[in-house]
Amino acid sequence: MAHRLADCSKLRLFTKGGSVGSSFFTPAPLVGYAALRHPRAISTSNTSKKPALAIPTGPVSPLVPATHVGTSSASTSEVRDGNAFAALPLTWPHEGWNENVLLNVVPSHREPRTFGDWIAWKIVRTCRFWMDLVTGMRPEQQVDSKNPTTALAASKPLTERQWLVRFIFLESIAGVPGMVAGSLRHLQSIRRFQPDQGWIKSLLEESYNERMHLLTFLEMYKPGWFMRLVVLGAQGVFYNAMFISYLFSPKICHRFVGYLEEEAVHTYTRCLLELDHGCLKRWSDPNFRIPDIAVRYWNMPEGHRTMKDLILYVRADEASHRGVNHTFGNLDQVTDPNPFMECPGGGVVKAFPKHLSVTRPAGLEREEVISKETH
Repeated sequence: MAHRLADCSKLRLFTKGGSVGSSFFTPAPLVGYAALRHPRAISTSNTSKKPALAIPTGPVSPLVPATHVGTSSASTSEVRDGNAFAALPLTWPHEGWNENVLLNVVPSHREPRTFGDWIAWKIVRTCRFWMDLVTGMRPEQQVDSKNPTTALAASKPLTERQWLVRFIFLESIAGVPGMVAGSLRHLQSIRRFQPDQGWIKSLLEESYNERMHLLTFLEMYKPGWFMRLVVLGAQGVFYNAMFISYLFSPKICHRFVGYLEEEAVHTYTRCLLELDHGCLKRWSDPNFRIPDIAVRYWNMPEGHRTMKDLILYVRADEASHRGVNHTFGNLDQVTDPNPFMECPGGGVVKAFPKHLSVTRPAGLEREEVISKETH
């Protein structure tokens, strides 16, 4: 049964007491392949003989405890305890951010300098309009339209439910570009029999990072059928549009993602502002517990596991994606190396510090990257 908050109706937040999950996370008995295909193969006419040893059908991750966490009927419940994804193994563990980086992220906007930049910016503004419409943002909740990526003040704050809807919708879209670009560059590297200059790993890590953001917020809110349909349609259109566009102009695509990440940084910065002003009372409660998957993914220390801390970590990630993609948009898409990754074969013996991708919102200029490469 869905638990409803008194001060925020219809906000489906996961509670501590709710049952978790689903038989999907319950380890199946270890049976051999032959037993799965031919059940009679394990039976014997002489019951005194010892049965054959069961052979595991796949590796068992040490990060997944072999304990039952709920019944299958709980999988359809609207209430979880925030731990449904807690035991998932981490493909790319997060390197973490220091406090100085977390607290010094600022919203910014890189002014378009070319016609391609202008196209990318206008597409992002169009996407922002439809996102505001679909997620139910009212006019009095919107910021100054003349400075959409830097203005933070609005006549009325968003509710916790509205923020979670926006987070989930934003992250479901933001996880697409890195996967599209990484897979296309992977195929290009194979096709040309040449190394990639270090771009693929950063792009796939970006996509994975956005998916971890999404999984974290899904522990706190369960989307309804309407939002699922909207995400399905948006993903189908966006993935194919990104795929075709990247074939023709990867530079414009990276500029588009840079502008998209500017919107993400603005979104999370405004959320932090409303948290600090006490507009989000449930999240401001010191007893509010963030999902365990977030604690493990960002390796969040004790005493820094509040909702504000979570938003700070997510915002720093988005700021990093902003700087990396604006940098990629400044580079030659074929010959220039990834400046944020050591790639001796590509010319970069020592990479730029990762925090520069956060503190340089407009990205690194190509002259800086080439200078680093030649020295």
